[in-house]
Amino acid sequence: MMFVHNIDEEISLRLLDLNDAERVFELTDKSRNHLKEWLAWLDFTTQVEDSKEFIQGTLNGYAANKSMTTAILFCGEVVGVAGFNSINWSNKTAYIGYWLGEEYQRNGIMTKVAKALTDYAFKHLKLNKVEIRAAAGNKKSRSIPEKLGFVKEGTIRQAEWLYDHFVDHVVYGVLAEELNNKI
Repeated sequence: MMFVHNIDEEISLRLLDLNDAERVFELTDKSRNHLKEWLAWLDFTTQVEDSKEFIQGTLNGYAANKSMTTAILFCGEVVGVAGFNSINWSNKTAYIGYWLGEEYQRNGIMTKVAKALTDYAFKHLKLNKVEIRAAAGNKKSRSIPEKLGFVKEGTIRQAEWLYDHFVDHVVYGVLAEELNNKI
């Protein structure tokens, strides 16, 4: 069954599909310099085939009930990718990851998407916790869980190798019991 989730009149989420590969690659390529500051996979995405492989991997993860990666649609057009990079069913925790094409930033899209994914994790998947991790210096990405009332739980030192240096990750979390108070 295809996952589709309408957030508002302009924004919706749906499972990535192999037919999205060209658009996802185009968006990646147009935003390459911007995204490369914080995402380590840009050097491995050099052709449409790379985006197809990524999408096939996300579909396999969804079929195995281990992740859920969606296309972000804004006015019907794919503008980014967001979802649960992994779902830990034993611990009832989902880990949200996201990126947005540079020209679509600063419109509040990602904050609405992260809120919708968090709500979905608690209400439909019956999970207990949602986490968002972002590089310590990535203020834009960190502002999303901060706006949504996630708790800053700590910093993982040198959590990711980013081309030629390590970056620390700040971990944010929100619990299902906090949903009514925060989100």
